[in-house]
Amino acid sequence: MSRVCKFTGRRTSAGNTYTHRGKAKYLGGVGTKVTGKTRRKFRPNIQTVTALVDGVPQRIKVSTKAIRMGLVVKPAKRKYVYNQQSSDDQAGAAGA
Repeated sequence: MSRVCKFTGRRTSAGNTYTHRGKAKYLGGVGTKVTGKTRRKFRPNIQTVTALVDGVPQRIKVSTKAIRMGLVVKPAKRKYVYNQQSSDDQAGAAGA
């Protein structure tokens, strides 16, 4: 399932593009006529981002609308590693 937003469900949809001929009435013409209809596609702006899904970073496809709405939670840029020491060990090291 490509080009589908995981959060909003936006996907490619179809429509028509119309070709016109003539001059509009408000500009002094007799009106415009449709001379052709061609099928076209409306494609959503889908981006592949790394986001937290159930607490696990995953690469998913989301629309820019979902990103702007704040539906995407991105992981932290860095993992900071601190040594877990009890306060007794720190106090003992400071007193020695």
